[in-house]
Amino acid sequence: MDKVPITAPGFQKLEEELKHRQQVERKRIVEAIAEARSHGDLSENAEYHAAKEAQSHNEGRIMELESLIARAEVIDVGKLSGERIVFGATVKLIDEDTEEEKVYQIVGEPEADVHSGRVSIGSPIGKALIGKSIGDTVEVVTPGGGKSYEVVSVAFR
Repeated sequence: MDKVPITAPGFQKLEEELKHRQQVERKRIVEAIAEARSHGDLSENAEYHAAKEAQSHNEGRIMELESLIARAEVIDVGKLSGERIVFGATVKLIDEDTEEEKVYQIVGEPEADVHSGRVSIGSPIGKALIGKSIGDTVEVVTPGGGKSYEVVSVAFR
C-alpha cells in the first residue's frame, strides 16, 4: 500500500469530510430514500433513483476517504526548514516572461487546489520545483506550453 504524503491541515480536512459524509449525508440520503419510497411505484420514481444515485456517490467517496486516511503520511510542515524546495514548502516564483509573481505550496494530491495556491507534488510544476533553491530557474512543461520561473523565496509554514 503506497503512502500518500499530506500536510496536517489537509489530513484534518479529509477527516472532517469523512465524518460529515458518515454522520450527516448518510442520514439525509436515507431519509430522502424513505420519503421517495412513500410515493409509491419505484420503477418510475425519479426522486427515488436520484436518492439512490446520491447514496452510491456518497458511499464511494466514503470508501475513497477511508483509503486515503489509512495510507496518509502526515508531514508537519512547521518542523521543516532549509533552502531547498521539498514537500510542504511555500515557494514564491517570478514568471520570467511576464514578471508576474506566483506563490505555491507543494502539497499531497488529495489536498491540491491550484486556485488556492496549493499544487500537488506530482503535478508538472510540483515535480519541477522539488530540489530547487532560491535563485534557481525552473522550466515547467505544462499542457499549455513551457514556462520559466525564478525561485525568489522558500518558506515552511
